[in-house]
Amino acid sequence: MNNSEFFEAVRLLSKEKNINQEALLEGIQRAIVTAVKRDYNNKDIVFCEIDKEEARIRVFVRKNVVSEIVDPDEDMLVEQAQRFKKNALAGDIIEIELETKEVSRIAAEKGKHILRQAIREAEHGQIREEFQNKNQEIVTAKITKVDPETLDAFVEIGKISERLLRTEQLPTDKLKEGDLVKVYIAEVRDATKGPRATISRTHPGLVRRLLESEVPEIFDGLVEIKSVSREAGSRSKIAVYSADENVDPVGACIGQRGARVNRIVDQLGGEKLDIVRYSENPAEYVAAALAPADVISVEVLGQDERSCRVVVPNSQLSLAIGNKGQNARLAAKLTGWKIDINPETEEPVINFDD
Repeated sequence: MNNSEFFEAVRLLSKEKNINQEALLEGIQRAIVTAVKRDYNNKDIVFCEIDKEEARIRVFVRKNVVSEIVDPDEDMLVEQAQRFKKNALAGDIIEIELETKEVSRIAAEKGKHILRQAIREAEHGQIREEFQNKNQEIVTAKITKVDPETLDAFVEIGKISERLLRTEQLPTDKLKEGDLVKVYIAEVRDATKGPRATISRTHPGLVRRLLESEVPEIFDGLVEIKSVSREAGSRSKIAVYSADENVDPVGACIGQRGARVNRIVDQLGGEKLDIVRYSENPAEYVAAALAPADVISVEVLGQDERSCRVVVPNSQLSLAIGNKGQNARLAAKLTGWKIDINPETEEPVINFDD
C-alpha cells in the first residue's frame, strides 16, 4: 500500500509530539498487527512491514500449507496455497498479503485507536530508552509537589513525574516545591501506564556516582571503587583501590585539603564519608575499614565463615564501635566480614557482621 500522505502525516505528528519518527512507525506497525489479529482469533500469524523509504505498508498473514486442515486460521490446503504460489507443497509456509482495500478498511475502522496506541507506545518507548540510559545514574530532578502529611515528594524527570518517598530522602532533607535535587535511579521497570523508575537519595549508588563525578582518576580508570556501605544522612564508608603504585587512591578521592570529598559531603547534607584503602589481605582490609579507629591486630578466625577477631587500644574501643555500633556495622557491610571487636586488655565486648 503506497501512501506518501500517510508518511508525511507521520513525519508532522512526530515533530508535533516530539517523538522519534521510527518509534512512531513501530508503534503503528504493532497497532495494525494487533487490530488485524482480531480477525484471526488473535493468532500470531499476522505481520506488518513498513518501509519509510519506499512509502509502503505491507500487511500479510503466514499460513502452513497442509494436506488436511487442523486449524482454519493457521492452515491452508495445497490447492488453495497454489493460487498464491504455484509450486506450493505441503509443509511450506506461505505469506498471503492483504489487499489494499482490506488494510484500508481496518485502518478506517480503527484508525484513531491505532494512532492513539501508536503514539502512546512511541512515547513509552522513548521514555523507557531515556530511563534505561540513566539507570543506576544520577539525574537532577525538579520538585513539583510535597505531600504535607507523608512528606513524599513528586519530582519531574524529563517527561514523567515520579514519587520520591520520604524513606528514600535523606533525614536532613527539607524539600519544597521548585527545588532541584540530585536523585539516583535505582531501578527501571515497565508498568501498565508506561515505564517507571525507582528513585532514591539514600541508595549507596548515589555516593558512588558522586565520587566518580568528582574524582578524575576514577573516570580515567586509575582508581576503582571496590565497595560502598552507607547509612544515609549519617555516614558512609567507601573502599578504593589502585593498581598503579604511584597513585594514592585515598588521597585522590579526598583531594587537596579535602576539597573533593567536602564537595560530596555538602551535596549529601553533611553526611560523613570514610574513604579507606581496599586490600586483598582480609586483615589489612578490615583494619582500614574500622577507620578512624586505630587497630592493633586482626586475626582471621574462619576464611569460609569470613569472621575475624580485632584488637584495638582501650582508648579506641568506643571509636572503633562507633555511636550505637555504627562504625563497626558499616565496616562489616563494607568488607563482608564478621568482626569481633576486643579491647587490648579485656574480654570480647561486641560482635558485628554484615
